[in-house]
Amino acid sequence: MTRAKPIILAFDTSAAHCAAALLSGDDIVTRVDEMKKGQAEHLMPMLEQMLKESGLAWSDLDAIAVGVGPGNFTGIRIAVSAARGLALGLNKPAIGVNGFETRAFGAEGPYRAEIPAPRGQSYFLDFDEDGPTGAPFQAEATGMADASADELIAALARIAAKRLDGPNSRPAPLYVRSADAAPPRDPAPVILP
Repeated sequence: MTRAKPIILAFDTSAAHCAAALLSGDDIVTRVDEMKKGQAEHLMPMLEQMLKESGLAWSDLDAIAVGVGPGNFTGIRIAVSAARGLALGLNKPAIGVNGFETRAFGAEGPYRAEIPAPRGQSYFLDFDEDGPTGAPFQAEATGMADASADELIAALARIAAKRLDGPNSRPAPLYVRSADAAPPRDPAPVILP
């Protein structure tokens, strides 16, 4: 059974921003603060301010929604960790939504979602009317204009509202490729007694 007017706080830090949306029924407020780094320190005060400005408390929320990627490795981990912690502390569901879904939101028929990636590449995922038709892949960017961060965070909140009463697993990061940083190849030092 779907709630009449769910209140959902959605956020995403998978790109060079902190983006958040507060959805209450059909009303939505979005905020995007552009930043290349510092999302970990910025996210929680930003969310608290959004709630305060809307006259809401954390306990008023029906769910937490979070962007799970793909995107910046550290940014994804910041948002997913925050969502899991908030969900646990508030005893509310946390709903993960990937960036392909936000870009395909509202699209009709076959659709190829594209997310900008480093080095002139993009991440892609194909959709039909029933959802994804395969696995995400990385290829040369097409140059297609991406939706704005405001549009994407609003779509994330609306997708989460549709999933609120369905089966949801804990949000987990979605990576299309491995991180640029790698563990050292040298053997670990031996600790002498």
